[in-house]
Amino acid sequence: MTFPCPAELTIAGAIAQAGRPRRRRQCSPAGQPSALPRRWRGFAPRWPFADGRKDGAMWGWMVGTLLLQAAATPASVAPPPPDYNRASNWAARPGAEGAAATVVPGASAAVARPQVDVFYVNPTTYRSDTNWNQAVDDAEANAWTDGSVVARQAGIFNGCCRIYAPRYRQASTRAFRAMAGGGEEAFTIAYGDVLRAFDHYLAHDNHGRPFILVGHSQGARHVAQLLEDRVDGRPLARTLVAAYVIGIDLTVGEFGARYKTLQPCLTPTQTGCVIAWNSILPGGDLARLGAGFAARYVARYGDNPGKAPFCINPLTFDAARPAAPASAAKGAVPGDPDAGPVQALVPNAAAARCEQGFLIVEPASTLALKPLPGGSLHYHDFGLFYADIRANALLRAATWTKGSR
Repeated sequence: MTFPCPAELTIAGAIAQAGRPRRRRQCSPAGQPSALPRRWRGFAPRWPFADGRKDGAMWGWMVGTLLLQAAATPASVAPPPPDYNRASNWAARPGAEGAAATVVPGASAAVARPQVDVFYVNPTTYRSDTNWNQAVDDAEANAWTDGSVVARQAGIFNGCCRIYAPRYRQASTRAFRAMAGGGEEAFTIAYGDVLRAFDHYLAHDNHGRPFILVGHSQGARHVAQLLEDRVDGRPLARTLVAAYVIGIDLTVGEFGARYKTLQPCLTPTQTGCVIAWNSILPGGDLARLGAGFAARYVARYGDNPGKAPFCINPLTFDAARPAAPASAAKGAVPGDPDAGPVQALVPNAAAARCEQGFLIVEPASTLALKPLPGGSLHYHDFGLFYADIRANALLRAATWTKGSR
């Protein structure tokens, strides 16, 4: 998927800057194996320090380690895989909801006895120039993930559902910058964790309950693959309420080409279907952005009209109503989506319309949002429509539950 990023204007393939803004990590997190082979640890090139000393053993060791890290494959330096029997490897689950229990001021109350589950996969929140994947016991990264996205994204769904949010060895921003040089392998490692976490949820927690899949950016990429590997054309599709696959290059033609039975959600109450959008300010280069979507689709399925991006307007969740005024907006989260306290919802703060497969959003200036270069509102794909998504998830859950009786 590509998005307008500080380094380049893309929405597919390199969302290096679409990870949440956080302090860049330069060192290996706890638990990540050293990239320096044991037999080389005594290697001490004698490079002089600036003060004229001739013994530069430590300096040489550090440089050598960095060079080896740069050359190492993601699998060779991957942190240990998480054990999903351990509660600490879940950011949220029933009885230990963590940041997912957050109810933003102004939002409807969390449901007392939810009948539906949500399986949520977070976006890229781990920024590193040296590590391919995050270690799941990285306390700093986990705290940032919880405060910045689990509270603001997964928490939306406590209005309808029990929430399961696994910690996983997410691909770092380095992987986005080097997709052909190890990045894809880093994503494969990340998806392997998500798949195992979902299988663990199915085996130990689902018990036939209806469920919603939710992912944003990198998390949406993994959810899209889960749909293909575990849901589409399988019995599990009967208990899928909906999948919110937000902030990736999902195209119209994938329904039929990639997904043989799953359909896009075209009405607010439709169930067993998939929802997608990519938010951008007016004036963005939609043709260029759409070309990125099309290139990936054409490479896999051939050149046909299905290469157009899929968009549903979260103010209406109705394909027959692709545009809506700000007066229809139930409530947006203002401010920078960092790990600080979540501010109160602002109603009637954004007009939106689907145009050429993208969601064109006109937010009120009082929201003080943080667009990416090129006008992408990728950071705000969920926050802009917090109350609207919350209400829609509750509606779809109720529709599914009523229809199953």
